Amino acid sequence: MTRPIQALIDLSALEHNLSIVRRHAPRARVMAVIKADAYGHGLLRAASALKSADGFALLELDAAIRLRDAGYRQPILLVEGFFSIEELALIEEYQLSTVIHHGEQLSMLSALKRRGGLDVFLKLNTGMNRLGFMPEEFSAALESLKGNPAIGQITLMTHFARADELIGKESVNSQFQLFNTVVAGRNLPCSLANSAAILRYPETHTDWVRPGIMLYGASPFVDKTAADLGLRPVMTVSSKVIAVQDIKSGDAVGYGHAFRADRAMQVGIVAGGYADGYPRHAPTGTPLLVNGKRSRILGRVSMDMLHVDLSGIEGAGVGSPVILWGDGMPVDEVAQSAGTISYELLCALAPRMHVVA
Repeated sequence: MTRPIQALIDLSALEHNLSIVRRHAPRARVMAVIKADAYGHGLLRAASALKSADGFALLELDAAIRLRDAGYRQPILLVEGFFSIEELALIEEYQLSTVIHHGEQLSMLSALKRRGGLDVFLKLNTGMNRLGFMPEEFSAALESLKGNPAIGQITLMTHFARADELIGKESVNSQFQLFNTVVAGRNLPCSLANSAAILRYPETHTDWVRPGIMLYGASPFVDKTAADLGLRPVMTVSSKVIAVQDIKSGDAVGYGHAFRADRAMQVGIVAGGYADGYPRHAPTGTPLLVNGKRSRILGRVSMDMLHVDLSGIEGAGVGSPVILWGDGMPVDEVAQSAGTISYELLCALAPRMHVVA
């Protein structure tokens, strides 16, 4: 049995979105973020479309090795670093780069034998309070790396906590100023800007930028759509209506009867549910397209199906095409309606989903 739900991956859109990154940050090298199986789009599939990127960033060591085995020679950065001496040996073997963000990693680096073979990104905690050395610890960490003959190029980095927010400018400026104060006079390459900072804070671009969500055609902002930013959706999740129910006023649909009709209406049943990666918590009113027209889901999302309002959609019936998100139905809008973010929807694509690229 072939269910009609599928995810279409538009590789040309990935290439286009990378060009938008370069347009905004023309003097910076681009470290394309392809963690979490390229945000659900497929690691090697995305890497092939992003092959002109100057480097790749991810956090899964096995995925980094897959990239090397596939022939990618660009810098490949492990953004959470390494967790054991054994992993460090593989990082050396496959000539990967690694983030250094705590003292135990510095201690493990003393076991390296090769001279000048390991490129590292030293992370400064400027207020995200997630990973990175505190400002008062940073100089000692940097000197430790400089004194280690196994270390090659050192790049300095941080991560912005609020670059995506309308009210985030003060926070970005504060983090940026702290970073500049701590690294002043170091004369080393730097990396700060994520997607939001690439688009909104050009002063932060420095030597490397690290685009993530914008590569996949979603907006990092609540006040600007992906289309406003010139981005194209890469993933389109589509399905079909597989059944139709004619219901009367007062009739209810789905588990818990979470939706009850206030009039006679036609309800379509769509192949697609939370086991496919559609958000279970999406409420009545979450938008989608049926026959190219906007409609809404009704009631609770089931494991394998969801209900859709067919009111006013000419010709709607069994077999009608449905776009859950993607081309014509922005994933950001679906995510906002479901009380989440586009990152979660894209990364949650289920293994059983049929993918077409």
